[in-house]
Amino acid sequence: MDFNAYQKTLARELRGRECPFPQSEYDQRLGPLRAIMAAEGVGALLLTDPSDLFYLTGYSTFEVSVHVALVVTADSLTLQVPSIETGPAMITTRVDNVIGYRWEGIGDVLDPLAQALGGHGSTVGIDFWHGSLRQGVVEGLRQRLPDVRFVDTSGMLKGIRIVKSAAEIDCLRQSARITGQSIEAAASAIEPGMTDNDIAAVGAEALLAGGSEFMSMQPIVTVGQRSSVIHTNHKRCKVEEGDTVFLEFGAVWQRYTAPMMRTVVAGQPSSRMRSVFDGCRRVVEALQAAMVPGRTFDSAARAAEQALAPLADAVFFSGVFGYTVGAQFPPSWVEGSGFIARGETAVFQQGMVFHLPICLRIPGHWGIGCSDTVLVGEKGAEPLTSNPWRLD
Repeated sequence: MDFNAYQKTLARELRGRECPFPQSEYDQRLGPLRAIMAAEGVGALLLTDPSDLFYLTGYSTFEVSVHVALVVTADSLTLQVPSIETGPAMITTRVDNVIGYRWEGIGDVLDPLAQALGGHGSTVGIDFWHGSLRQGVVEGLRQRLPDVRFVDTSGMLKGIRIVKSAAEIDCLRQSARITGQSIEAAASAIEPGMTDNDIAAVGAEALLAGGSEFMSMQPIVTVGQRSSVIHTNHKRCKVEEGDTVFLEFGAVWQRYTAPMMRTVVAGQPSSRMRSVFDGCRRVVEALQAAMVPGRTFDSAARAAEQALAPLADAVFFSGVFGYTVGAQFPPSWVEGSGFIARGETAVFQQGMVFHLPICLRIPGHWGIGCSDTVLVGEKGAEPLTSNPWRLD
């Protein structure tokens, strides 16, 4: 049985069995997208970000290193996947047009993809800024479609994805529940003599036992001096008495992730640690109060900067006070549709969901991070995660 026969058999037996949402949910997402395409004169849209494909079709797989594409037109969806992914395409989507190519034959991609994109006007939209778009695909399509103009539409779908539906928020609440339980399990297990790997193992077991799917990022655990360096992770380092232990987990429910940070001290926190921890809390509280519909992301960042000011010269902070989260795949749970930072003129709307990654680091000593994933409500932000906001 070759992959074409495999696809036909699965289509008959299991088509759409694991599609996470009803068709009405996808119709609500596709309608606004097609309206924007029509208004901007884009006859066909080429998407290659796995999370975009999931958002519009339900397509889900753990193999996200291969070329996949979705062609959106005014009246059709065409999903292109390699032969090894025809199974996931059949069971997770209800898309009528699925075209496969030989896994080992990347050259087979171009002709079918050009055919799907052609005949829908003179303009094709592409997300030129996502790493999943291969240069060879772009150049091959330009050669095959010389009369087509390719334009950057990287923000088109992001503007729709940034506001979550009720069904998406339900998924994020489920993720938040598992995230919180798992961080609590890891935090409760911490004691001097353990390694960061030991702690991460407790957290990973709790995440999986709690119902998480494969995660967009694995549990993050760093201790002591290493917690003062951004984006390090567990590496067989032993917890000593008085060390900070930084935890950042994100469970996945139907690909939706609600992350949370928490810091525990293996012993008695110093007064300086408590001062930095209190600073984290001030910043998060300022953000939650400022995340009101109609206000700009920039205004929330400025409010957070005021809360951070007493510590600003002593700690390193990334400068991004929040980023949107939703449905994602490895290597990141960051959705990328919005950032709370200086100069960001977008405005908050009800239904937006942000992780507020407030981690303050004293380089060479330690770092303390505490965060929640929050939902923008009518009067401010509602935490979806349940951070206990304690240091010990």
